[in-house]
Amino acid sequence: MRVVIVYESLFGNTRQVAEAIGEGVRESRPDAEINCLRVAEADPERVGPADLLVVGGPTHMRGMTSGLSRKMGLKAEKNEKKEGEKKADAQETRHEPEEGAEGPGLRDWFHALPKTGKGPHAAAFDTRADFRMAGGAAPAIARRLKGHGYQLAAEPEGFIIEDAEGPLREGELDRARAWGAALD
Repeated sequence: MRVVIVYESLFGNTRQVAEAIGEGVRESRPDAEINCLRVAEADPERVGPADLLVVGGPTHMRGMTSGLSRKMGLKAEKNEKKEGEKKADAQETRHEPEEGAEGPGLRDWFHALPKTGKGPHAAAFDTRADFRMAGGAAPAIARRLKGHGYQLAAEPEGFIIEDAEGPLREGELDRARAWGAALD
């Protein structure tokens, strides 16, 4: 079985969840070939032959990220870092942007993803805050996967972060591993 996990991550939380999902798949299917790819690395040639495609991203403004929300998130982090540098007691910011965070997001990636007629399986996940009306990106990711011809192997799943940039809530990586192990 060939599994491809594609993720968009700004501050590392979604990447950690994607890697944990991959570990879970490996636990349940030791013979599976698993590729965990940042969205910028996930060209159609690497994604196309997957038996299971798992796609995830952070939640911004109650849904999938957009070019504007990504820029706003990264700009806010840069501004916070500058403020921290001005204070003697704040030498470093807690949340550094991920490598490639300024690159393309899932919305752009979906535009380039070819539609498939054979109906391989897919699953969608996100990282999100835990407060009323926080929303989630996973349902929109799932809709786009279905629109490209994929059959959902599981209901879209959200994994909780404690603050706007993280960290992940305690136990969420274990939950991501269990979710990944249950995918077929």
